[in-house]
Amino acid sequence: MDMIPVIFKYFFMLLYVGSTFYLSYIGMKKTKDLKGFAIGNKDMSPLLVGVTMAASISSTATFVINPGFVYNHGLSAYLHYGVAATLGIIAALVTLSKGFRKLGAESGSLTIPDWIRHRYGSKMLALFFAILNLFSIAFIVLILIGCASITAQLFGISKTLALTLGLVFTFSYVLMGGTYAHAYTNSLQGILMIVVACILFVSGWEYWQSGFVNELKSVGENFASMYNPEPFNDKTPLYYSFFSVFASGFIITFALMFQPHILTKVLYIKEEKDVNKFLITTLVVGFTFSLVLFVGFYARFAGLEISNQDDTVGIYITQIYSQSLGGKCLLAFVAVTLLAAGMSTLDGILVSLSAMVVNDIYMPFTNSQDGMSKFGLALSRYVLIGIGLVAFILALNPPPLVGIFAQQGVYALAAASFAPIVIGVLSKRKIHYSIMFTAAFLAVGIHFYLNLFAGVTNPSVSSSIAMLISMGVTLVLLAATHKKSEA
Repeated sequence: MDMIPVIFKYFFMLLYVGSTFYLSYIGMKKTKDLKGFAIGNKDMSPLLVGVTMAASISSTATFVINPGFVYNHGLSAYLHYGVAATLGIIAALVTLSKGFRKLGAESGSLTIPDWIRHRYGSKMLALFFAILNLFSIAFIVLILIGCASITAQLFGISKTLALTLGLVFTFSYVLMGGTYAHAYTNSLQGILMIVVACILFVSGWEYWQSGFVNELKSVGENFASMYNPEPFNDKTPLYYSFFSVFASGFIITFALMFQPHILTKVLYIKEEKDVNKFLITTLVVGFTFSLVLFVGFYARFAGLEISNQDDTVGIYITQIYSQSLGGKCLLAFVAVTLLAAGMSTLDGILVSLSAMVVNDIYMPFTNSQDGMSKFGLALSRYVLIGIGLVAFILALNPPPLVGIFAQQGVYALAAASFAPIVIGVLSKRKIHYSIMFTAAFLAVGIHFYLNLFAGVTNPSVSSSIAMLISMGVTLVLLAATHKKSEA
């Protein structure tokens, strides 16, 4: 009987790996050039794209890392990630999707830097954003470490071996099929993630029956408070005010939709009439995924002592599902699905970054169209291998809290993209690229200064402040140039 969970664990893992490679093979047959690798051939269902988008947004951060913040900081962290962030996603997608898709379709854009080049007419501005997008490697490191932690606990192997296996697996199937592999495998991963999100939410049903608010208060007054004033790592608190909990959560998540692997999803859609179906699917599936954040509460209510908050989900599911035969089988299913959650975002980032390096960094210096040929497709795959090696080296010796490390890098990219994309979509006037270069450079500088030197520990706060200042300066410059042109 003890062998049944072990057999089930390996069987389900092999089934998942086999299904993923099969879907990647199907995608490979449709991938003929760099355009097909980057955004497909616009023949995907809006429902499929919606599930792909939701899975890309809700990855290891949602399923593995962020519940650890809820475990440590309580209600304030949940309001930040579960409420404010959800509203930010809704606002960004509803406000910008149609306009971004329309301009991208008209110009034939493949990446966000490519979209910026067409919008503002500057190759140098696009190159600047392509380099900034390399900050996404910090998020790749987060996903790799989160997946390695789950794999190591599930199969009893070292984290280094788990990290190596995860890297080889993901890069193998992405190399095969690009965007189609990403979208098709995400549909499988998304379905698994929906099931597991519901299972994990229901796993703490006893705490709802006994009174969820009472459980919060039993942990501590600050844990149950909307704003938690407790210091973080002997520094300033993370979620201590309206701005740090709600405003920054909304603003930063709004801007995170501009990551290279997220907003470009709308470019997969052929007809504008399909955008609404895509949006509804994304929002419903994404809300279901956010239920996983409650694991942070459940782990604290269960009295689990967790020294490294990034291990919260892994320790919790091991604790509650390892007591019976059925529970051990369910544990294997949940653990493999948590790995799938990480892969669902990792493959999207890899496709976007490799296409971006070829299309926005390599091609502008060659003045050729090689990027659109089979050579461009091959080069994007070589770039993919290079990105993987860099991420692997960083993941071997990560910082103590990989969630904060990833936020520092990715939130810098979000801050830089905020003004150029929002104004680029909502404004119809011609805007000189120098204004957007100033906005992006200023946002990155302010974010890093506040976070690294001015004592603003929460990266979402420093990034949000940077975005607000950057947008304010941009609007002033736009108003000044408008008056000058009228004169």
